[in-house]
Amino acid sequence: MGQYKEVFMRNEIKYLISKKQYDALLERLENMVRVDEYGRTEIMNIYFDTDDYRLIRTSLDKPVYKEKMRLRTYGVPGDESNAFIEIKKKYNGVVYKRRISTSYSKAVDYLIEDRGLVHDDNQKLGEIEEMRHIYGKLKPAMTICYERVAMVGIEDPELRITFDSNIRWRTKEMDLKNGTYGRDIIGRDQYLMEIKIANSMSMELAKILSELRIFPVSISKYGRGYTDMIFREERAYA
Repeated sequence: MGQYKEVFMRNEIKYLISKKQYDALLERLENMVRVDEYGRTEIMNIYFDTDDYRLIRTSLDKPVYKEKMRLRTYGVPGDESNAFIEIKKKYNGVVYKRRISTSYSKAVDYLIEDRGLVHDDNQKLGEIEEMRHIYGKLKPAMTICYERVAMVGIEDPELRITFDSNIRWRTKEMDLKNGTYGRDIIGRDQYLMEIKIANSMSMELAKILSELRIFPVSISKYGRGYTDMIFREERAYA
């Protein structure tokens, strides 16, 4: 298996598509992209936020600059499973992401139990520490998990397309070792597609999307989960 990249700078364009569009798109893209070395994976995240959900509330206001922090694993982890502490920043539509890898137990100790994390990349760790300092002690706010099919360009290795389905959220028992259950964020017959490119989209790909009537949307998994959580809380107290 290849090495996970730890530094990213790219444009990410999101689309919410139906199963019919998904099937048609895969047929049209068969000579342009292939499934990458990770194939189909199950991605699990804990998003961190302030007590009053400052990070996601700011993000939903669609500012020029926004940021988030999360803990990610691929599959349900054990204590020694590989995990990633990530900070993701978006400025003027361009996404910058840094992450450091460690064991799941060490990541939990550092982010939740507030015990030290030993890592040899002081720059990335320093950026994470700076974010924690700015916002105070960030706490686990929401677990989000989903299934992903990741594809990479055949001619252009900088082109990546991901398809996420069965996206779920929960705010109880957020430890990723508890599994992948939760409330649905999108429909069971929908896919959240992201096209990730270093520069501009090719005319060929843009033409395929237009012909299949696949258009960009503004959507955040954490944002949708947060909105659903608030709706359910308000309905419970109505």
